[in-house]
This record gives sequence, structure tokens and C-alpha cells, in this order.
Amino acid sequence: MTATPTTSPNAGTAAVRAGRTRRLLALARAEAILLLRNKTALFNAVLLAPLLVGFFVTVGGDFLGPDPAAMVASTLTMLLSIALLMVVYYNLTTSVVARREELVLKRLRTGESTAPEILLAYALPGFAITLAQLVLAGVAGALLAEAPPLARPHWLILAVLGGTAVFALLAVASSGLTRTAETAQLTTMPLIFVALLLSGFSLPLHLMPDVVGQVAAWTPLYPVVTLAQHGFGTVLPDGTVASGALRDVAQPIACLIVWGALGVAGVRRWMRWEPRR
Repeated sequence: MTATPTTSPNAGTAAVRAGRTRRLLALARAEAILLLRNKTALFNAVLLAPLLVGFFVTVGGDFLGPDPAAMVASTLTMLLSIALLMVVYYNLTTSVVARREELVLKRLRTGESTAPEILLAYALPGFAITLAQLVLAGVAGALLAEAPPLARPHWLILAVLGGTAVFALLAVASSGLTRTAETAQLTTMPLIFVALLLSGFSLPLHLMPDVVGQVAAWTPLYPVVTLAQHGFGTVLPDGTVASGALRDVAQPIACLIVWGALGVAGVRRWMRWEPRR
């Protein structure tokens, strides 16, 4: 009797996972190459972070105040906000629209890659650039002024990961409402403007009318800014110190979850894999 070779179920699952990982990384690498061929994107990824921090901590003069480390932390929070809006949200919207109009998405959908794999692959370069900006800015700030405080790194990590996920989902949803890559500037502008204005960083919420402040606390960038401030343990705009206590970050976390759910719903409702006619 000849024994019939059997394949372990675990081995089969591992092979499937390895295949997914290879496809994901291959797609992400191809998108990163296309993105970095854009000189503006390359500048944002490599030079913007240290130049921005260098400007504030050396040219800013008295703007640094008595606590340079807190100023570096504020600059990193601002940089994270800009990166999420411009690198993740705007660039990803443009990329998805461009690949859709070039029929790249349609061809990918006929292959082995699943929809989540494709969308995650397109989002990974933006996440990598955002992370690189923060690391470069943190190193530059530490060298030129003082290392930023990092009282509760878990809240900062949640701000980066949660913010990236939310704005990536919003970008994919926005791509369905955008006819061409050129018009992405128009379709993304309202969210960028509102999110930045009501984030609590550009204009502190306690200076706004009560109703406006309550609405602003549920805009997509507000939880990112608030969680980052609690992660650094800096002084909040209203003069209180970011405690990092769960009760003080419960609302920002809930806001992230709400916008994540809205992003998923928007992707299912508006995402297109073929050119708009």
C-alpha cells in the first residue's frame, strides 16, 4: 500500500497568507515608485519634515517660548495633521482616481488580489511617508532644540494609525465622487479646509462658540490632534495639561471609530473600479 501524502491545513493557510503578503507588498512597491517619481511628493517625503521643524526651532526665535521640547511636540502634531490631509487623503484620492481612469484598478480586480488588498496597498506608501516625516522631524527637533516629550506613546501611535486609516478610507470614498485626477483638488478641498480649521490646532475649540466647538469635536482631524497632544503630554490650548487619562480621550477615540465607520460606508457606496462615464 502506498501512503497518500497529506498537506497540513496550517501549511495551506500559511501559503495563502504568504501569497497575500507578496501581492500586497508588490502593489505597494509599484505605487510607491510612481508616487516618488513625483518631485513634489519626494520633497514632502524627504525634506519637508526637517525643514519645517528647523524653521520653527531656529528662525522662530521667541516663538519657541520657555519650553522648546513642547514647541517641537506642537510642530510634530501640526506636521502629522498636514501629512494626513495632503499625503494620505489628497494624494491617495488622486492616485486611486488616476489608476481607475487608466483601467489599472479594473485589471487588478480580475486578478488574484482582493479589493481590501488593493486598497491597502495603495494606502501603504502614504502611511510610510507620514511615518518618515514624523521620525525625521522628531530627530531634527531633538538635534536643533530638545527632544519632544513622549509621556504616553500609545495615544500617539493610535493617532497615527487611526488617523491614517480614517483618511485613507475617506480618500477612497472621495475618489468615487471625483471624475478625473485634476478635479481632485476641488473634491478634496472642502474636507481639507473644514478638517484643518476645526481640528482644534489652527483655532482652539475653547475660543469658538459653544455650538461650533461641539461640532468641531466630531470632525475627522480633531481626534488625531487631541490624541497626539495627550501622547506628548503637552499643555492644551485651554491651558490644561493633557493628562492622557482614558476619560479624557474617550470622546476622540469614539470620534475616530465613527469616522472609520463612515469611511467604510462611503467606500461601499461611492467607490468605483471602472472609469466614470
